[in-house]
Amino acid sequence: MSPLELRASLALASVFGLRLFGMFVILPVFAIYAETLPGGGNLTLAGIAIGAYGLTQAILQIPFGWLSDRCGRKPVIYGGLMLFAIGSFVAAAAPNIYVVIAGRILQGAGAISAAVMALASDLTREEHRTKSMAMIGSTIGLVFTMSLVAAPWLSQLIGVPGIFALTGVLAIAAMGVVWRIVPAVIEAPPVRDANLLADMQSVLADAQLMRLNWGIFALHAVLMALFIAVPFALRDAGLPLSQHWKIYLPVMLASFVLMLPAVLGAHAPGRLKRWFVASVMVLLLVQIAMPWLTSSMWAIVLFLLIFFTPFNVLEAMLPSLVSRMAPPQLKGAAIGVYSSVQFFGAFVGAAAGGYLYSRWGIAGIVVPGVVLLAIWLILALGMREPPPRAKVSEQICDGATGNAASPALGEPAR
Repeated sequence: MSPLELRASLALASVFGLRLFGMFVILPVFAIYAETLPGGGNLTLAGIAIGAYGLTQAILQIPFGWLSDRCGRKPVIYGGLMLFAIGSFVAAAAPNIYVVIAGRILQGAGAISAAVMALASDLTREEHRTKSMAMIGSTIGLVFTMSLVAAPWLSQLIGVPGIFALTGVLAIAAMGVVWRIVPAVIEAPPVRDANLLADMQSVLADAQLMRLNWGIFALHAVLMALFIAVPFALRDAGLPLSQHWKIYLPVMLASFVLMLPAVLGAHAPGRLKRWFVASVMVLLLVQIAMPWLTSSMWAIVLFLLIFFTPFNVLEAMLPSLVSRMAPPQLKGAAIGVYSSVQFFGAFVGAAAGGYLYSRWGIAGIVVPGVVLLAIWLILALGMREPPPRAKVSEQICDGATGNAASPALGEPAR
């Protein structure tokens, strides 16, 4: 990667991380805090407060992604981060659970995932795009792990309202990262006569994109359902909730190391599909083995390590594949659909997982996950290798040498 590509990838990964930290850090502590609010004793309302973020994200990713194709990536990212910050401050000042729900809805309205990934795709060459997406994808796991560790400490230090306020400050800091660090990119003029409905029809009619969309739906539905069962398994194995981070942290770090051969090996011609299908297959097999791999502490550690290694591989590959399969003029719209399906998968996985686990225990988690992943494996077997595209503008390469066609490294991105 050129210095400009590396700078863009790291900066956009940090934008993802600053925003996702605000989403994840609330999860371990909010339910207990909600009991202190008027109306918060109703667990249904507390659950809505947690899930409202993901639901509005799912609804708005598509129009925000489409809008980034028309108005440019950065204006959409600025607007989304401002909505997230406003929602954070509303939740911080909330006198009751209903205002918290309103704040969470506003947070979710800052649906910038599609625009951020599309901008990362704009700023990287074809041969380095998977690395850039891997940085962004890995950020999700790292921030999730950091949130599990930091949430109890922050709750004691500044309280949950303080955590909400902190996430608003971090969103504003992310705007500064976009302005000062993320490079500018020369984009084609907006297509003024474009139609959202026609663009969505084109994206939804693409069989290759729909295979990938099913994949991200299944991946995040299985993940959220998994986190209904695993905390109980760890507790039953003798580990108190306050100590669960001691399992998650080393598992996530080890899985990031183990994923590297697959992410790097996928660059070889004709090997991407092979690594992709193998990762889905491993995920399916470990899902089938879940009842036997959650019987003891060490078995749970092994299960989580085997699960998160292909999970991280697929989390890195999927957005890169979407950006390569999508028509250039519809890249933002295609990633918008992808991001919406991702958040909807998380919403369905959490909601259905809780109900199924309460009724049928671990089998209620395993069987639907196996069905989702088996369908994905069949679809993945029919996936074609993404065709090579023409190289992107040389400004991305020349940024390392100070070519006048690209912004100077110290110049604020416009």
